[in-house]
Amino acid sequence: MSDAVPLVGSRARIRDLIRCSHPKQAVFLAVTIGVLAAVDGRPPREFLSAGAAVLAVQLALGLSNDVNDQAHDYRAQTPRKPIAQGIVAAASASYWMMVLVLLAVPLSVQNGGVAGLALLATLPIGWIHNRWLHRTAFSFVGWTLTAAFLPAFLAYGGWAGGMHGDAPTWAITGAAAAVGFCAHFMTSLGDLVDDNKSGARTLPLLVAMRVGAPRLLLLTITLSTLSVAGLVIAGLTVGLRQ
Repeated sequence: MSDAVPLVGSRARIRDLIRCSHPKQAVFLAVTIGVLAAVDGRPPREFLSAGAAVLAVQLALGLSNDVNDQAHDYRAQTPRKPIAQGIVAAASASYWMMVLVLLAVPLSVQNGGVAGLALLATLPIGWIHNRWLHRTAFSFVGWTLTAAFLPAFLAYGGWAGGMHGDAPTWAITGAAAAVGFCAHFMTSLGDLVDDNKSGARTLPLLVAMRVGAPRLLLLTITLSTLSVAGLVIAGLTVGLRQ
């Protein structure tokens, strides 16, 4: 029985650490990229590698987000934030963030040198976003740029080093950036109250303060639908030309 308590405690620490990494968002994006790679006709080893690389990058950025937001989350008393609540040490989260980054590098490059660089470029973008832009009116920049790099990761992706495939069209890149912009608003809707309490002034919050949350919700749904439709149309257009 004495061994059960440490085991339970270890599981709880792992669970809390995973919670800090924004796992739902990371898994959703990784699965999406993997499915898109599969739909493009790439073999299992390639679309699984693409999904794994995106997962490692996103989990690392999720930990970075909660480490940088710990003071804001504490002021707002945001629930389910183990670092702000003192359950997970910021140093521990930072350590595992670097482990994930070291894992993300070979996983990304395994998809091709150029594709890997496109994905790895989202790491500094995410760090700058989390450190300086996340709580400002420029909160959309990180999301938009990250989404804009993902078509290049998919288009140049393959197996091992080098460059595979053709460059993504400007239409696909722009539509992906628009989807990222709208995704920022969509994921921010549930955090408007907490952001306001913490003193943040994100773009979604500033817009909500002017037009109201219900109108912002309607506007976000409309723009998200249009941006996703634009991305689908741009992708179909490229497919018809090939």
